Amino acid sequence: MKKVALAINYDYHDYGGMLQAFATQRALLKSGVDSEAIDFDNLKNDITKRKWKYFLSNLLDISIVREKAKVIEKKIKQKLNKALRNNLEKRDAAFDRFCSANFKVSRKFESWKELTESCKAYDSVIVGSDQLWLPSNVCADYYTLSFVPDNVNKVAYATSFGIGRIPTKYEGAYVKFLSRINHLSAREFSGKEIIKKLIGRDVPQVCDPALLLDSSDWDEVASLRIIPEKYIFCYFMGDNPDQRDFVKKLAAKTGCKIVALLHLDQYISSDESYADYTPYDASPADFVSLVKHADFVCTDSFHGTVFSIIYDRNFFTFMRFKKKASLSTNTRIESLLNTFGLTNRLFEGDASINGDLSIDNWTEIQQRVSAMRDISLKYLLDSIK
Repeated sequence: MKKVALAINYDYHDYGGMLQAFATQRALLKSGVDSEAIDFDNLKNDITKRKWKYFLSNLLDISIVREKAKVIEKKIKQKLNKALRNNLEKRDAAFDRFCSANFKVSRKFESWKELTESCKAYDSVIVGSDQLWLPSNVCADYYTLSFVPDNVNKVAYATSFGIGRIPTKYEGAYVKFLSRINHLSAREFSGKEIIKKLIGRDVPQVCDPALLLDSSDWDEVASLRIIPEKYIFCYFMGDNPDQRDFVKKLAAKTGCKIVALLHLDQYISSDESYADYTPYDASPADFVSLVKHADFVCTDSFHGTVFSIIYDRNFFTFMRFKKKASLSTNTRIESLLNTFGLTNRLFEGDASINGDLSIDNWTEIQQRVSAMRDISLKYLLDSIK
């Protein structure tokens, strides 16, 4: 049996991120491949310092400063607001329980040198997926696989650049690490274009790891139904009031309750009052359940959209970022919906509840998903043989 290491962000407290990392390891296991996520806990301080160096060097970019300020504001609010702190601690505990129960993890490594030496025991090291090749992560230099020896097989599965264009001043760093990876793939069409432009390689487009598992696989993960009534599940990362106004109108039209996960990437005070249910202790397994049983899903999240597709939900996906924002991740959602013929479910805040609320061609859509799943799994397994 092949021994594989996974350079994945498996323990970060983000629903989509943790679930796609889980799906990577589960899909490999189902295919008879032994893998373990690299425990890089002892290296995180070093990685964080490199990230901050990147952010400090981009203080003149207003969109980057604005996004990072929101993260800092949430931390301050959490310290000052006891109720918020208690609620977010419940969420963190739910993530930790899911993580400890569902991931096979390597031993801890005390240094980069020790990690590099240990990689010689693996047949392959896989990086993926999610937005691991954002400029901040490339500057942090972990998901680049720079620590992996030259003679160890390096695989990128569906790793996303997160943005549609690489800033010119970072192109050299991208060329350096991309050229070392033996097997490259992209999650978005824009990723294929970036790789072609930077190193001249044509690479396959593959699906997000979450889509490597079908609804029956995810049913094994999902918790029991949480909300007894009909409901709209809201999973918003950004602060866009017009999207919440749409949800309220949809609730009034359909008679559904509103269920929302609040204060995810940032603290949004106005969100405190628009939902009927705000479960803070929801684990990633509960997230899957909330999507599965929803009558409608409203989201600005890539993985909120992915799980809506997996479970044939009637969903509305909204643009989170303005098109010119440096940290905009809109391209990955656009690519996802284009791949499966669902571009009519993407809105910039102009969605109408007078239009068609339902999706009636799920059979055709799932055929496309299944075909992409087969192609993607074949790529993944072939790359580690």
